[in-house]
Amino acid sequence: MPVAIITGASKGLGRALAGALAARGWDLVLDARTPEVLRETAAELEAGGTRVTAVAGDVTDAGHRAELVAAAEKLGGVDLLVSNASALGAEPLVRLEALPLEGLRRALEVNVVAALGLVQEALPLLRASEAGTVITVSSDAAAEAYETWGGYGASKAALDHMAAVLGEEEPGLRVWAVDPGDMATDLYAAAVPDDDDPRPAPAGVVPAFLRLLDERPASGRYAAVSLLVEGR
Repeated sequence: MPVAIITGASKGLGRALAGALAARGWDLVLDARTPEVLRETAAELEAGGTRVTAVAGDVTDAGHRAELVAAAEKLGGVDLLVSNASALGAEPLVRLEALPLEGLRRALEVNVVAALGLVQEALPLLRASEAGTVITVSSDAAAEAYETWGGYGASKAALDHMAAVLGEEEPGLRVWAVDPGDMATDLYAAAVPDDDDPRPAPAGVVPAFLRLLDERPASGRYAAVSLLVEGR
């Protein structure tokens, strides 16, 4: 069975994607910072027959990243690496004039530095896979200027560029930066707690990720909304 590592997998988009891959027979290595919630997610997926290794920890910890890759290797390798774990930089979001620099550093460490560190750790196994794939979860804030989203958006813009360069440097892999669009997640609620407008559930955008895995287009940046519309 193919093996995927998914960070930030205990809830939201990470959990929804893990569930969809489990339904397709993938084995999974799941990461999150909260052990209890991660164990619940893993138990739910294992009930369907999927092999799941849950590894709680912080992706900014090099030892934790090595543990994730080692767990995947025990399951057979790494065919897919999904960097979904994210940090906002401030909760709720604030204008740049008030953005704590430590918060910005945290966003860059989680969203960019840790993502690259995990790729570096997994690269030998990804290259050995017949369909080695890296997905970095982007945001429209990486490409558009929204008030208060400056720190988070800057980190996702850096992640997008890193993914683009990785795609050039590793032509044997598929490297996709995917903008999932607005979703009802705990991350968004923490970012803008006063926004009560309805938003789609993360499960609604998972078919866009599955379409990429099925069709394997060229490395690049993709918007989930476009993939969903074109796939109808």
